[in-house]
Amino acid sequence: MRKENTSPEQQGQHFDHFVDLLAGVIGRADRIKSLRSYSLGLILPGERKSVEPMAARVEPGNVRSKHQSMHHFIAEAPWDDTAVLDPVRAYALPALPRHGGIEAWLVDDTGFPKKGTHSVGVARQYCGQLGKTANCQVAVTLSLANTWSRLPMACRLYLPKEWAGDPARRKKAGVPKEITFQTKPQIALAQIRAAQAAGVPTGVVVSDAGFGNNTDFRDGVTALGLRYAVGIAETTTVWPTGQQPRPPAPGTGPGRPPTRVRRTADHPPVTAQQLALGLPPKAFRKVTWREGTRGRLRSRFATVRVRPAHEDFRRPAARAEEWLLIEWPAGEKEPTKYWLSTLPPTPAVRRLVYTVKLRWRIERDYQELKDEIGLGHFEGRGWRGFHHHATMSIAAYAFLVAERGLFPPQGTEGAAKRRAPEVPEGYRPRGAAVAAGAA
Repeated sequence: MRKENTSPEQQGQHFDHFVDLLAGVIGRADRIKSLRSYSLGLILPGERKSVEPMAARVEPGNVRSKHQSMHHFIAEAPWDDTAVLDPVRAYALPALPRHGGIEAWLVDDTGFPKKGTHSVGVARQYCGQLGKTANCQVAVTLSLANTWSRLPMACRLYLPKEWAGDPARRKKAGVPKEITFQTKPQIALAQIRAAQAAGVPTGVVVSDAGFGNNTDFRDGVTALGLRYAVGIAETTTVWPTGQQPRPPAPGTGPGRPPTRVRRTADHPPVTAQQLALGLPPKAFRKVTWREGTRGRLRSRFATVRVRPAHEDFRRPAARAEEWLLIEWPAGEKEPTKYWLSTLPPTPAVRRLVYTVKLRWRIERDYQELKDEIGLGHFEGRGWRGFHHHATMSIAAYAFLVAERGLFPPQGTEGAAKRRAPEVPEGYRPRGAAVAAGAA
């Protein structure tokens, strides 16, 4: 078992072994040197992780040639992202079970602000990084997580309809023919299926309302035999405990009898908010779920067994009961958050709260992937380059997760232990306002 604190020499040996594993699936020998350089460039400290600044750090005496080879490797070489991520996952996965096992599969999306209209998938859409609608790319991700750490498994660019249906833009950006328009929940379900097929240890599927509001997504997770704990909107309709839609109407003549359940004017479902506001104050209890940077994180929560009601009048039977979890912080005029969960009927409210709050881990993922690794620094415009860069970013992050000392649970300050070589004196990356100093 690898020790928690390793020397620089041991880290170097681990890195060499890691690169060798990836080299086994990259293919041609001329790509392996670029694979090593690109991986090292992402791991080393530096404000910018686009190709040219990384080339300057990795090989300061031969920047132009190194830049060309690394750019070709990431933007043009036809290696398989999935084939590379398989050994990445196998290398880093043992680090998580040592500290509690896999507890959740985190589903989310992340935005990359962009200028112009030529980068593949860029459009006016909601950008989580900015907290508003803006010109950006959006990628759907799937990560493994427990309370100690997390491991990204997949990253797929969301292709808006205006891109998916534009042959000229698709051709210019190199979008594969088999890629069609898919919603973000559909992309996430495909990632979950692929992870399940690969034999990845399962966890509860956790997401925000951007995915949890989608009934097909929830049904798809259930159909795969997985449990979920997902955010929903306050307007989501449910049947309270002990209630469900009316059975199919009795037949009144020849022909097939009705087979779908019914709603009636005097027996409608209610919204999650209506149900929450009707609960007695004693239904809410204080729960603490973890230590934050400013002390313990706690709030008030209530749980109710409900049946989701979305378009159940098209079904032959009501949906099964599941948990509705409601958060109503002290001092707020009304509840602030809602979740649906198919965890077993017996868990305490504390377990439900702990599970849904694991989603905060994905925010740490994005912060570290973008700030430390440079996930959002790719400057190319093509489909292949975007996904190659995302794959190499996940690989670099997974290596650091496996090393553990470089990304300790308390933060990411350990990442600076690996020192970058100094860039050439006076070197200035394209677009920089002043010359870059030593890394």
